[in-house]
Amino acid sequence: MEARVTALVLLVTVSSILYTGAGAAAAGGDERAALLALKAGFVDSLGALADWTDGAKASPHCRWTGVRCNAAGLVDALDLSGKNLSGKVTDDVLRLASLTVLNLSSNAFATTLPKSFAPLSNLQVFDVSQNSFEGAFPAGLGSCAQLATVNASGNNFVGALPADLANATSLETVDLRGSFFGGGIPAAYRSLTKLKFLGLSGNNITGKIPVELGELESLESLVIGYNVLEGSIPPELGSLANLQYLDLAVGHLDGPIPAELGKLPALTALYLYQNNLEGKIPPELGNISTLVFLDLSDNSLTGPIPDEVAQLSHLRLLNIMRNHLDGTVPATIGDMPNLEVLELWNNSLTGQLPASLGKSSPLQWVDVSSNSFTGPVPAGICNGKALAKLIMFNNGFTGGIPAGLASCASLVRVRMQSNRLTGMIPIGFGKLPSLQRLELAGNDLSGEIPGDLASSTSLSFIDLSHNHLQYSLPSSLFTIPTLQSFLASDNIISGELPDQFQDCPALAALDLSNNRLAGAIPSSLASCQRLVKLNLRHNQLTGEIPKALAMMPAMAILDLSSNSLTGGIPENFGSSPALETLNLSYNNLTGPVPENGVLRSLAGNVGLCGGVLPPCFGSRDTAAARRAAAARASAPQHAAVGWLHGDAAPRRRPRSRRWSAGDTAVPAGEYGYTLKVDQKSDIYSYGVVLMELITGQRAVEAEFGEGQDIVGWVRDKIRSNTVEEHLDPHVGGRCAHVREEMLLVLRIAVLCTARAPQDRPSMRDVIIMLGEAKPRRKSGSSGAASGKDSTSPTAIAPAVVVDKDRPVFSTTPDSDYA
Repeated sequence: MEARVTALVLLVTVSSILYTGAGAAAAGGDERAALLALKAGFVDSLGALADWTDGAKASPHCRWTGVRCNAAGLVDALDLSGKNLSGKVTDDVLRLASLTVLNLSSNAFATTLPKSFAPLSNLQVFDVSQNSFEGAFPAGLGSCAQLATVNASGNNFVGALPADLANATSLETVDLRGSFFGGGIPAAYRSLTKLKFLGLSGNNITGKIPVELGELESLESLVIGYNVLEGSIPPELGSLANLQYLDLAVGHLDGPIPAELGKLPALTALYLYQNNLEGKIPPELGNISTLVFLDLSDNSLTGPIPDEVAQLSHLRLLNIMRNHLDGTVPATIGDMPNLEVLELWNNSLTGQLPASLGKSSPLQWVDVSSNSFTGPVPAGICNGKALAKLIMFNNGFTGGIPAGLASCASLVRVRMQSNRLTGMIPIGFGKLPSLQRLELAGNDLSGEIPGDLASSTSLSFIDLSHNHLQYSLPSSLFTIPTLQSFLASDNIISGELPDQFQDCPALAALDLSNNRLAGAIPSSLASCQRLVKLNLRHNQLTGEIPKALAMMPAMAILDLSSNSLTGGIPENFGSSPALETLNLSYNNLTGPVPENGVLRSLAGNVGLCGGVLPPCFGSRDTAAARRAAAARASAPQHAAVGWLHGDAAPRRRPRSRRWSAGDTAVPAGEYGYTLKVDQKSDIYSYGVVLMELITGQRAVEAEFGEGQDIVGWVRDKIRSNTVEEHLDPHVGGRCAHVREEMLLVLRIAVLCTARAPQDRPSMRDVIIMLGEAKPRRKSGSSGAASGKDSTSPTAIAPAVVVDKDRPVFSTTPDSDYA
């Protein structure tokens, strides 16, 4: 009897083993088929899944790339991350019933996921991050009792946040950042008591922050900024005893900063920047002894900086810029031992900076600009030997520039303009290996420009303007290989311009205006092939204008006015490849004005003749002379050369003048924009008139900027896509369809004022275009829009058809101004 029982037990056991093995084999075959079907939906451009094949010689699917099987031979992990896969994730993935890990992250999927993952009830890790999945987030993950991680960051999901995740109470990470989720944050997430990371930032989430989030007792990181939240920060968040990282930045939050946040014992990072927070900075924040990063910038906080902030001995970042803070900076902030970044700019802070600032801290970045600070710059601000950026402009700092700055090898930028600094520029800045910008303009500095600046191998921008610097320029200053801009206007620099411009590979802007420079303009300047702007006005320069300046390939703005230059205007200025603004006024120039180009601002040179000026003796250009004389007879004196210089202005056209698209009136004085009087110059002047009518501006306005006329100003507005804001409201600029017609006419004006005369249309073409400059209509109102025959009376001519989905102007209306 006993033997029979033993035999029966053995038979049942063997049968069970055989059944289980057979079941596993069957399941394995089904999973193999499921994987192959899944691959069929992929686009595997790199062949990452080349070993996923069927056939007699194919390897077992448990050995395929990214596939892991458990002891029973069933697929329990599918890791296809970073394989550059695209295509579609089909429902075949749901046939892998034993999956605990599904990782499809860092691929190129751009379709929807299966609607529900409920069949994969064993899932522990679900990671589809860094793709472009779209549509609603799949349901069913809430039924996965062992689910610990959901990472769907960096996708294009839409719709509500998945509320059913609240049922997966084993969750430790929920990362849904960087999609387009909308609606509110589910209060049901309160049940996720094991949750350590909740990331919802960078979506379109609305509503208030649920106070229930304060019940997530295990939470270590809460990242829900960059949304469209409303209301204030819940004080209940102060109960999160394990919270280390709190990021509510750019969340549209308002109200005060809760003092309860000062109770967070483990917090290391607090980011509340770019909200609408108001009130004072709570002194209780000084109790967070673990805090390393504190950023409260870009809010509406008021009052002083609390003394308690200086108690944060681990703090490395203190950013409270762009608020409405006032009062003085606590002296003890200068003694914070780990402070690396101090951002205070754009507040209303007063008094002196702590004298000890930088002496005992490894400062890397200090920005205290645009306040009302006074007193000296802290002498030891670079004692930590790590300071890279020192930004102090727009204050009232006094005293000298600390000598220690000129030996601070870590400096990259020094911006101390618009203060009241005195004394000399310390020697040594030129030897700093990383210094790129040196901005000391608008102070009361005196003495000479240090010669060691010429030895720099890194400086790209030097601005010493508006000081009392004197003596001559260092002889090799412009040989700095990286120098792009040197500005030293409005000083009392004397001597001659150094004739060492042969090695200036990067120089783009040189402004030495309003000084006492004498002598000739060196011809070697022409070797600066990248020079775009040269301003030498209001000096004592003599001699002739070097002919080589006219052919500099990048020169767009040249101002040599108010000097004592003699001789004639080099005739090749008319064919200068890039020149747009030339000011030669108030010199002693003589002879004929070149007629082969657009030149401007020649007033105050009584010896010049020809073109629109009085004809030169014996001139054969009698027709041009007669036209110029007729223009001068009906225009203010010097109007021909004064519009752009500013010594005379055209009469203001009444803003109430009514006009039509076919108005072709051309005012006297039109030839002031060119010294070549022909049909193409008429077209240019007519374009200027159109611009004046449409914008309500004169040809030259102070708001255009120095050396700028209405043509350049209009083109600037077109490039920045702001031209619609500058249409004259008194002639219909507030009416949508009239505004559209004005923009079309302005397009014609741009064509008329093309820099190259050959690119301007004829007057016949202008009249035709003006007649056809009709605004786009609603769909069906014209032949072009409705698909009717283009010969229909209502059809819009092809030359002025405007795509309804495109702006009337592109950012580059023509190649000359691209």
